[in-house]
Amino acid sequence: MTIELEQHIDPRLVSILEKISDPEIPVLSIMDMGVVRYAEIVNDVAQIKITPTYSGCPAMDVIGEDIVAAFKKEGIQAKVDLVLAPAWTTDWITPKGRMALEKYGIAAPLDEEADKEALLGHKKIVKCPQCGSTNTKMISQFGSTACKALFKCDDCLEPFDYFKCLK
Repeated sequence: MTIELEQHIDPRLVSILEKISDPEIPVLSIMDMGVVRYAEIVNDVAQIKITPTYSGCPAMDVIGEDIVAAFKKEGIQAKVDLVLAPAWTTDWITPKGRMALEKYGIAAPLDEEADKEALLGHKKIVKCPQCGSTNTKMISQFGSTACKALFKCDDCLEPFDYFKCLK
């Protein structure tokens, strides 16, 4: 069972936050990734709380700096805090974000049980984002980043990253 930090985002801040890209997957905003858990104006300062996709994610410092810069550009001071609990889950990736991953060439995360079967090599269920085939195989537990695995499609022969399911 996942304990969810209630996402609370002031609607006035959404348009700014949606313009900030994930530095590792630039087609996704930090809102699409679900890392923004809280955003509110308190005493004229935008208070933003973000959750890393995994412990030690190197992108979080860059995301924090990008948030501060984006708000500064709009004339708003921002303070960013990292919250570690509850842990981020791939369930927080929006449907729009999942579609953007696929279009970018990264297979979106499966559910937890299917993910385990795919990463252990028991089932061919990861869909190739290039041709749509599930005739794929894992090449490496780690892809371009630790949160992805490297797969290859046996039909179109293209390699691709698979975003691992995290719960």
